[in-house]
Amino acid sequence: MAVTLAEVAARAGVSPATVSRVLNGGYPVAGGTRTRVEQAVEELGYIANGPARALAAATSDLVGVLVHDVADSFFGILAGSLQSALAPAGRGGARRLAVVCNTEGDPAAELAYLALLEGQRAGGVVLTGGAPEDPEHTAALAARVARIAATGAPVVLCGRPPLPLPTPTPAPMATGMPAELPVATVTFDDHGGAFRLAEHLLALGHRRIASVAGPPGLSTTRERLAGHRAALLRHDPRLPEACAELTVHAAFERSAGYDATRELLRRGAPFTAVAAANDTVATGVAAALREAGLRIPEDVSVAGFDDLPFCVDTAPALTTVRVPLREAGALAAQLVTGRRPLPPGGITTLPTELMVRASTGPAPAMGSRP
Repeated sequence: MAVTLAEVAARAGVSPATVSRVLNGGYPVAGGTRTRVEQAVEELGYIANGPARALAAATSDLVGVLVHDVADSFFGILAGSLQSALAPAGRGGARRLAVVCNTEGDPAAELAYLALLEGQRAGGVVLTGGAPEDPEHTAALAARVARIAATGAPVVLCGRPPLPLPTPTPAPMATGMPAELPVATVTFDDHGGAFRLAEHLLALGHRRIASVAGPPGLSTTRERLAGHRAALLRHDPRLPEACAELTVHAAFERSAGYDATRELLRRGAPFTAVAAANDTVATGVAAALREAGLRIPEDVSVAGFDDLPFCVDTAPALTTVRVPLREAGALAAQLVTGRRPLPPGGITTLPTELMVRASTGPAPAMGSRP
């Protein structure tokens, strides 16, 4: 039989209300009293009834975290950091249960998971990764997020652009929705990072720079490709057009980087460097180049994006752009739990940093290039 709150109170010599305050956190309870309650909980093996607490409070301790691919290190690091930061720093704070939802980048799955989290009265939601840039999906997502925010559950967008207000916006007095969505947005300076990476390649003398970009119609792809092209344009207005034939869109996977590079080589247009959509794609790029008998960086320079842990262990070590994933996860946890207030305008942009390593070098003579 399950241990009751009253039994814990009797063992600790306090009232059930005091036990509830200790378990819920956020209430002032004397240190000695808190210790007795925690000890009684441990000794009796008491487990709080989550659904009942959610019904009573119209919310729960559950925080939904939506990721594109939990097996991708980008999302694994982000979600892991977020989950660690959900735990209170001291013993007095309330713990949260992080539920990771793997959408596989499917917009329909994103909406379906949000509906499930709303039905579970989630105490907060964090949406991570690039956003599909489809007007119909954006409108549906904004409406769903507005419904969740109207319940008082914080919503954080992490690594994606802000959401517009639902259109038409319902009257706040009639629906309980706020006039503005209380949604925090944590973005990465993908545009600036891609710009600095392209500048680095240009400074080394590269002019024929291939780009294995991410999937089309995704905010992350657009930002990184726009930054890359902006650097080319700044250096020489003719370069973006000259390099247009060297752009291939691919999924954020190693195999996609391999196939995209095979396609670039098949086309026969010369290039001396490849800027990959992310580090995982860059490993596939490097494999295809080596298979074709090309050396890195002597024949072709290769660069990635994200600075995932394996970058320093590739041969040669991968030049890339560091995205502050752990910092973003911790910040998202603080925002979704209310430990940090919404920033002015609701948006925080985290900087990216160019990490120059051995996989990029001076451009070789074009006569010896593919």
